[in-house]
Amino acid sequence: MTQKVNAGLAILEEMIDRLPGSERKIAEYILKFPKESINLTVVELGKVSGTSSAAVIRLCKSLQVNSFQDLKLRIAGDLQNERQDLRDIEPNEAFETMVEKITLQSIRSLRETTNMIDMVQLTKAVEVILEASHIYIFGVGASGIAAMDVQQKFMRINKYCSYYPDVHLAATAVANASKKDVVFGISSSGNTHEVAKILEIGMQAGAKTISLTRYGNSLVADLAEINLFTATSLEPTFRSGATSSRLAQLHVIDMLFMCIATTTFEQTIGYLDTTRMAIDTLHQKLPKRKTANEQELSE
Repeated sequence: MTQKVNAGLAILEEMIDRLPGSERKIAEYILKFPKESINLTVVELGKVSGTSSAAVIRLCKSLQVNSFQDLKLRIAGDLQNERQDLRDIEPNEAFETMVEKITLQSIRSLRETTNMIDMVQLTKAVEVILEASHIYIFGVGASGIAAMDVQQKFMRINKYCSYYPDVHLAATAVANASKKDVVFGISSSGNTHEVAKILEIGMQAGAKTISLTRYGNSLVADLAEINLFTATSLEPTFRSGATSSRLAQLHVIDMLFMCIATTTFEQTIGYLDTTRMAIDTLHQKLPKRKTANEQELSE
């Protein structure tokens, strides 16, 4: 698989608020001077950021990149494509401006989420879902919308799955999961306590676990064997957790679904045709039921 050559700046933006002091100083320097940073060595970056070469190495580990060279390659890839600054909405803005802002926001969210996808983790997720007897999906709030989307898509291709909006029902169901099952937890922040608990219960039951969260270590991601990430740092405060993060989650779910579909192409087409025909019958008129008198006359 090819090495990732983008998303360096997006990863730094995602992680900056969760980094310890010295690592955060380095991240802030790189975000402020990205062009200059890609020409520095580990030692030089440590000096100009007022930290140390050891702190640069620790930063790379925190960012989950292989090395400082890997991070520089990703940043260089970002610099080849202009990243527009995105602003939050303001009072009484023109509707035309609002439409443009939201569109740019959505495009950037999808692109940066795509750049963050780890193909090894995505492949593992496809494999365990294909082998699963039952998939339990759980998300809270806006992430619950994404969880419902997983259920709707997977059920159409004959993957037995359940979404429980109630945490008590979810805990009860997941407690009875087996090693053949998968528990899929979705949390934009990665720190939703209820989602973490459902994954923990699933793990204790022996089920395989998948998380879909913002990039990096988090309460939810740390409890899952397989991690899928989204870009959420560019979510404006006014719409926090409601727009870009949801789009990014649905984007990853679409990727996961399509990878499963192409792996089992003929089966998937068959299942989709069957479910499509079943839905079409819902619009057909039901046969008129005969009355008791009509029944007697026909006999």
